[in-house]
Parts: sequence; C-alpha cells; structure tokens
Amino acid sequence: MMLSEDKISHLSHIVLKGLRDKKLIEIIEDESKIRREIKRSILSEMKVGEEVDSTIRKKLQSFSRKIVEGSPEWEILYKKFFKEEEVKRGRAYSLKADSSHL
Repeated sequence: MMLSEDKISHLSHIVLKGLRDKKLIEIIEDESKIRREIKRSILSEMKVGEEVDSTIRKKLQSFSRKIVEGSPEWEILYKKFFKEEEVKRGRAYSLKADSSHL
C-alpha cells in the first residue's frame, strides 16, 4: 500500500507529537530533522512490507494447483507465509515452543 508524501508527512507529525506529548523524547534537534528521520523510517518499513508481500505472492503463484486470490485458502496461506517471512526477516518473533529447552 503506497502512501502519498502528504500522508507520510502527516504521520510524521502525529508520531513526533505523540512522542513529545508522552514525554518519550526530549527534543534537542530541529523538529524538521526529526520528522525527516521518521519519514525515512516509514518509507523503509513500507518498502520491506512490499517486498514481503511480493515474496509471498510469488510463493502462492508457484503452487502447481491454482489458489484463487481472496479465497479462504489463499487468505490462510497468505497470513501463514506472511508471519513466517516476518520472523525470517527479524520483524516478528515466533511463538513456537522450543522443545530443546524443555
């Protein structure tokens, strides 16, 4: 999902205001520099999200049996592969119990 520059700018203002209002940061830098870094982070996360989506879609298309996008099966597999890809990229953690520690 692509966001316009205006929406990303708006989000950066909301994030900065939230951090400042909750006293999670002390601003010692020019706010425009901070907002630029927030924007950069948002764009970077969106790019990774698009890469994950593309990887999953290619994986789903590679099945020998056609899985119709939007079908319950497609949705279940997409979510499963999405979680796996996020764990693989270090963006999420697996909640599977490690039996070697039991």
